[in-house]
Amino acid sequence: MTALIQDTALALLAPGFVGALTAAARYRLKATRCAKEHAELGDALHQAQSLSALRDQELQHLSAHRLPALATELWGGSSHDAGQPLYPELVGTAFAQAEGEILQHFGTLAEQASTRAEQAAQAAVQSVTRALQALVYEQQRAISAMIDHHDDEKVLADAYEIDHACSQLARRAQIVGLLAGAWPGRQRDDTPLLDVVRGGVSRIKDYRRVRITGEPTEYVGSTVVEPVVLAVAELLDNAARNSQPGTVVEVYFVHAHNGVSIVIDDAGIGLTPETRADAARLLSGQEPVRLTQLRNPPRLGFLGIGVLAERYGFHVSVAQESDHGGVRAIVYLRRGLLMPAPTSAASQAPQQPDSNLAPPASATRPPTASQNAHAYPVADDGLPMRRRAKRAHGQPTAPPASQPPSDGGANLAAFVHGTRAHHQNSTDEENTQ
Repeated sequence: MTALIQDTALALLAPGFVGALTAAARYRLKATRCAKEHAELGDALHQAQSLSALRDQELQHLSAHRLPALATELWGGSSHDAGQPLYPELVGTAFAQAEGEILQHFGTLAEQASTRAEQAAQAAVQSVTRALQALVYEQQRAISAMIDHHDDEKVLADAYEIDHACSQLARRAQIVGLLAGAWPGRQRDDTPLLDVVRGGVSRIKDYRRVRITGEPTEYVGSTVVEPVVLAVAELLDNAARNSQPGTVVEVYFVHAHNGVSIVIDDAGIGLTPETRADAARLLSGQEPVRLTQLRNPPRLGFLGIGVLAERYGFHVSVAQESDHGGVRAIVYLRRGLLMPAPTSAASQAPQQPDSNLAPPASATRPPTASQNAHAYPVADDGLPMRRRAKRAHGQPTAPPASQPPSDGGANLAAFVHGTRAHHQNSTDEENTQ
């Protein structure tokens, strides 16, 4: 009887038991799925938190390093490269793309600001140097007029010193104007190479220490006379300033097949390899000159020489060491910049040629560089006017001295006094006739 009851109870409970087991299995499967989803959500949350931390650090790296580096490169004239993101995991993401757009926009704005600042600086410098050059030319003209009206040797000696200081001031103004994109400011005719070098000597403070050896026969073409004078003057000034006061700066000429070199040797402190490489870079003229990027203090001399060399086609080098341990500066003028010396037949030409024949282009000779260095007439716009008087190529002229006389103006005073006395005697003879 008991066994029957148990069998009956099992028969009655079997369907519920199977259903319970089925429900339990279903719930277990759902719980496993939920746990898996929960783990996946946890991993995603962890990845999101890590990515958010990377982005925060990347933004800090952008503001603290990449943007300042980009601004420095733009103001320094370098390429627009701000580097790569700090974390490679961000490369190719939308965040990295947005960051690149920010850098590009910032670079554009920084470049525009740099360009505007450079244009404003150039305009200001050109305006100041143009006005300064006009004042210097007016002062030189006033000094020349004073020399014409005085014959006292002390007055003339003082006038010469003032005129020499004006020449140095004009040279510095020309160099600064060149860096601002201005023209050298003086137009010449073909000039003997020796006079060109002497013209450079006359524009430095320590002109008495310069010794020129050799007498080249070549002429420098008209378009490069003033640039070569300025370049030689800057190199001589640099050589004299960086050597002992008692030493001599030697200048000589080396003739080559393709041109002529002006060699300047000093006995100064020389250049270190780093300074020599930096000087070669500045003298090459290949890098654009920006006034807003000049170092402090700026090296205007080498920068100006580089601008002149690149613009007018000659070459300047300080790569060698002089025989005295100083610097050997070389200005190389290729044949295309030189003109042949006038032939002796030019001096034998008739003074009154046939009116049907036009005079040759080389029938005139310009004043020497040292004569042109001072007392230019100035127009209303401040630019010097060219003189009309020219000398024939064949006429013999005494070369100007590489340095002024040391007699304190006595010879100049005697010359002015004699000229004035001769003019007065001629006037008296005309009145008695």
